[in-house]
Amino acid sequence: MIDRPVVVGVDSSESAGHAVRWAAVDAALHGAELHLVFAVPPFVETPLDDSPVRLWHDEYRQTAEQALADAARAAAEFAAPHGDLEIRTFLVDAPPIPTLTSLAATARYVVVGSRGLGAYHRSLLGSVSTALTRHALGPVVVVPSVPVPDTTLPVVVGVDGSPYSTRAIEVAFDEASRRGAGLVAVHVWDRLGQSGSGSQERAEQVLADSLAHSRAEFPGVSVRSVVTEDRPVRTLLAESEAAQLVVVGSHGVGGFPGMTLGSTGEALLPVVACPIAIVRLRN
Repeated sequence: MIDRPVVVGVDSSESAGHAVRWAAVDAALHGAELHLVFAVPPFVETPLDDSPVRLWHDEYRQTAEQALADAARAAAEFAAPHGDLEIRTFLVDAPPIPTLTSLAATARYVVVGSRGLGAYHRSLLGSVSTALTRHALGPVVVVPSVPVPDTTLPVVVGVDGSPYSTRAIEVAFDEASRRGAGLVAVHVWDRLGQSGSGSQERAEQVLADSLAHSRAEFPGVSVRSVVTEDRPVRTLLAESEAAQLVVVGSHGVGGFPGMTLGSTGEALLPVVACPIAIVRLRN
């Protein structure tokens, strides 16, 4: 198996600080490297550039270097109770969105705060987190601006029987196992059968079948099943209020080729009160 690092997008925002703390704990629990990445848009010198522009860029790089050093210290502190952690810092002369999108292809996760320095004060999601959840080449975790949740709280996973859901289940069981936490598996259905169920009995069977493999692989994880006739977002949001992590597939049974993010993930991202992992299929 490829040894995948946990990658964090760093800036000087409070939101990024929360992302660093969550990622440090997760990397320590997985025995993975933590890569802290501060991407600074490159300065392109032309005959029209004047010295104030260069000065601003140089000062911004110095701010980035300090932010990375501060992030590394915070990561080491938060990871210490959970295991050893190797931390590497990267100051990259490139725009943040394409940089992090590409790194997601080989990372365990790319972790970002819900809002960075460039987000409007009233914005619920920043441009970087929005772009990554839609276009990253691997799993993305978005961490809201709240203290890192207690690792004894349950992990919640959305289940709909799709291949993306299967991968989300695998990730959720792994996270719950490493954290010594329980798992809440949520499957909702409707009478028209649009969720792939159509009745309570059928929905319970879909959930049981979906969980069977991971239950056998992680027998120590306690599972609570939630099967209800409702909207997926409403049920997942309710369960997330007492959770440390929500895991959903990037697409569900209603997805289609070329779709970048399903409706459930899209709706949860701005409002969920704990970190949320958007899981994609990849080689």
